[in-house]
Amino acid sequence: MAKPKVLLLGEIEHAHDAWKALGELAELSEPESKNRAGFLEECKSGKLDGVLVCFRTFNSISITGMFDEELIQCLPKSVKYVCHNGAGYDQVDIQACTARSIQVSNTPTAVDDATADVNMFLILGALRGFNAGMLALRQGDWRGRKLPPLGHDPQGKTLGILGMGGIGRNLKKKADGFGMKTIYHNRNRLEPDMEAGAEYVSFEQLLTTSDVLSLNLPLNKHTRHIISTPEFNKMKRGVIVVNTARGAVIDEAALVEALNSGQVGSCGLDVYEEEPKIHPGLVANPNVLLVPHMGTWTVETQTKMEEWTISNVRCVLEKGRLKNIVPEQASLMSS
Repeated sequence: MAKPKVLLLGEIEHAHDAWKALGELAELSEPESKNRAGFLEECKSGKLDGVLVCFRTFNSISITGMFDEELIQCLPKSVKYVCHNGAGYDQVDIQACTARSIQVSNTPTAVDDATADVNMFLILGALRGFNAGMLALRQGDWRGRKLPPLGHDPQGKTLGILGMGGIGRNLKKKADGFGMKTIYHNRNRLEPDMEAGAEYVSFEQLLTTSDVLSLNLPLNKHTRHIISTPEFNKMKRGVIVVNTARGAVIDEAALVEALNSGQVGSCGLDVYEEEPKIHPGLVANPNVLLVPHMGTWTVETQTKMEEWTISNVRCVLEKGRLKNIVPEQASLMSS
């Protein structure tokens, strides 16, 4: 009996042994094509027929382009699962996958610690205003001819978390250690044990009462530009804004205006609307602490992500189901 086929899109960089071990259960393959046009043609030609699972890395976008409706419609009819190696999956059209009964998994908890670490780094750096001094130091000017404004301590500040998922909850624990009070807003309130002392508030309250606003929600059609000019205008003057989620949850042009006016005092960003392009107004502003999307950029976390994704593939091969499924498709797993 022929083994099921697993198609690797991108490269395994760390969990090589775990990947090779799947060879006992499945035929492991890779596309011959190196660009989207070639990949679509390869799908149409029948060369990939029989593939049951696609293992998709974030960087596989260079091979396939976005995992959009056009591509999903071209996939072999045998494809039933897409195992995405990443917590964020905005590159994948979940609605189109659902229409084709293709189930999608991600790596929801593997990234929590590393991303929350960067989140806290950005909060502290933005609160303390370290960026201006670091820039001056690298230019041989110590703290600068004009001293940077005094920063602020985290102790006693109100941290508002928009999106209290795994990363948000992990961040809350870290913020506790710095004496911050945490409030949060989700579409649905968490159970008390998951809140761990954080206070649930309305979206409006989150905007008006946060000293530091951290964005930790997924990007989708409902959350794109969820923070723009009207939202900035409701915040405390001089608020600190931090984003480690996806760039487009913030209207970057509106953020630049809010920074220039002083409505936003400082911000820390790991993600951007048009990566790798960054709004020049952000680059030019010394009160903006910028990191080039390195929230999960550690050996340990990258390995955990690959191992998590491989375990999803293994679960399909051994049990005929995913270990986890993206929230939008919860009904598919239970059906």
